[in-house]
Amino acid sequence: MKKPRHASAVINAFEVENGELVFAGIPLSRLAEQIGQTPFYAYDRASITRRVAHLRDHLPSAIHIHYAIKANPMPALVQHLSGLIDGFDLASGGEMRLALDTTMPVANISFAGPGKSIGEIRSAIAAGVTLNLESNTELDLTVQQGEQLGITPRVALRINPDFELKSSGMKMGGGPKPFGVDEEQASEMLQRIGSLGLDLQGLHIFSGSQNLNPQAIIEAQKNTLALASRLMENAPAPLKTINLGGGFGIPYFPGDEPLDLRPIGESLQQHLTSAESLFPGIKLVLELGRYLVGEAGIYVCRVLDKKVSRGEVFLISDGGLHHHLAASGNFGQVIRKNFPLCIGNRMEQSEREVATVVGRLCTPLDVLADRMELPVAEVGDLVVIQQSGAYGLSASPTAFLSHPPPAEVLV
Repeated sequence: MKKPRHASAVINAFEVENGELVFAGIPLSRLAEQIGQTPFYAYDRASITRRVAHLRDHLPSAIHIHYAIKANPMPALVQHLSGLIDGFDLASGGEMRLALDTTMPVANISFAGPGKSIGEIRSAIAAGVTLNLESNTELDLTVQQGEQLGITPRVALRINPDFELKSSGMKMGGGPKPFGVDEEQASEMLQRIGSLGLDLQGLHIFSGSQNLNPQAIIEAQKNTLALASRLMENAPAPLKTINLGGGFGIPYFPGDEPLDLRPIGESLQQHLTSAESLFPGIKLVLELGRYLVGEAGIYVCRVLDKKVSRGEVFLISDGGLHHHLAASGNFGQVIRKNFPLCIGNRMEQSEREVATVVGRLCTPLDVLADRMELPVAEVGDLVVIQQSGAYGLSASPTAFLSHPPPAEVLV
């Protein structure tokens, strides 16, 4: 038997009933029958509610929690979060339509991202959504469209700081970036915003994501507020909002530890005190995506075939990278690691083997688990990939090879 290339990690402690994984109080096989197909994504609404409550318990009450819809734009999930959090952050016109369908006050919705189209800018102005400006071109377009509509646009300035969030999975600031306005150009652009008569709301400074190191997050937040303080000296009006970004990560792989919120909350409390003295009435925002929904989701596919090729076991499923690009290792991983994965209807089986779980795409990239020690599986068994609530379906090439899409449910 081949040795496993990567050991599995036990991340979520799921309830098990009669040897079967129970998700959101429903045995897995029954959930599959209820949905009526595999593959599918399922998201646990109670888990999302608990995660927001966990944040509220550990962060100062004055911190505003926003959801970055790009993490998971499933409409029912976005609707659920609209009653739990303080605002939405968008990255497209499609996400804006989702947000506007909820009960979230439009004053608490902002739109970031490079390359906004004229139509998106125009729609945001008409709706009253705050546009996070990322270039002088966007500023000019915003002024033009506001004049045509007879509406004063609500804007914030997105900054590309000269620092980055250390140890982050994706670095969104520091060095040359397509995101935001370089820190050294920000004061001039703030003056332009003032001279053009726009309704300046504040600053958006997002330096990185997927971070499990609280000290790195604390340092980035400290640097963010120091930068905001410097820029305030040249702002045409008092700032109303500072979006500190997010960066809060979740554990995926062996050795990962859950993020400790306690020191972050203590540090933010200190920052709030100093921020209030510098910027009376300022609102500090944390923009979170993956941290709110990532651990609340699973992806489930079914074993269609089992074969042995030159001594290695392959479980061929009806899922694949076209549904879950991140689990295949092709969404930001430099060295591929297995997501936490189990055979959901064999949770208590002792007989095990090393197997590779693949999809049915004609590409060697279509690997969901590479040489992983798993219970001995058979055709018809259900493969469960955990930590699948963020950057799953919407971040995957669903049109590849024209297979049908998976279902999505909020339970």
